[in-house]
Amino acid sequence: VVGGLERSLSGEGGARYARLVRAEPREAGGPRPLAEGSAYPGFRVVRAVRGRELALAGAHRFSTYSLVFRIEDLEDGRARLRAETRAAFPGMAGRIYRLLVIGSGGHAIGMRRMLAGYRKG
Repeated sequence: VVGGLERSLSGEGGARYARLVRAEPREAGGPRPLAEGSAYPGFRVVRAVRGRELALAGAHRFSTYSLVFRIEDLEDGRARLRAETRAAFPGMAGRIYRLLVIGSGGHAIGMRRMLAGYRKG
């Protein structure tokens, strides 16, 4: 999860978007390998349990949100990666933002792409 997350969240596009919506945090930083307090544009690590769970949180002018990755062991040495997102969209601007991001299906598409990047054949 960690390597894929670094690629997904550390790109210049994410940093530009974080600046545009005034996300906190706006820059990558903190401890590496990932631990509580590590940051990417728009996300801060709030919990990291190696090989089990990675919980991120963030906020910007339209929303507060969290993204939690969980890994569950399956049979035959396989594993399942799950991602859970939660967000609050306060005020009129938040409701409009939610309509644009969630209502359009853009968030679901982005999450599917992110998870597909971790798939191993």
